[in-house]
Amino acid sequence: MEVREQSQTTDDLLAQVEREVRSVPDPEIPVITIEDLGVVREVERIDGGLRVTITPTYSGCPAMSMIEEAVRQVGRRHGMPVEVVTRLAPAWTTDWMSEQGRESLRRFGIAPPTGQRAHAEGPVGLTLQLRVVSCPHCGSDDTEEIARFGSTACKALRRCRSCREPFDEFKTI
Repeated sequence: MEVREQSQTTDDLLAQVEREVRSVPDPEIPVITIEDLGVVREVERIDGGLRVTITPTYSGCPAMSMIEEAVRQVGRRHGMPVEVVTRLAPAWTTDWMSEQGRESLRRFGIAPPTGQRAHAEGPVGLTLQLRVVSCPHCGSDDTEEIARFGSTACKALRRCRSCREPFDEFKTI
């Protein structure tokens, strides 16, 4: 009976640590978790601990070392080893973001990525189509891009022509 209770306790602890790992906030946009951002690719139970596989939003993302450390810190708080593995392929895409994450961005005043990226193999197609980005403040589609790069490389700076408020747009990648 005692062995079963110990095993149950270990399973409960592993589940708790996994939930906490998945809920680590993104260091650059703390209103979204790394799970909702789509950075967490896999969490496996190994040798009394966890192996967490993450994929950076783009190559060279400065937040990745902070994310890795935050994930390891969760394990340390519980006395559990947490191994972090970075997987570059397949490349991260905004398609991996959850609807909850997109809504969190919108509520925070960041326009979430719109549309879906093509998953076809080969070169990325280019179009001369105007992107329609809704203002997260008033909902108007009458917005304009001010700068292709905003506060981080994954965001562009935009302005709403209706309410005149500036806002970040999380780019579709």
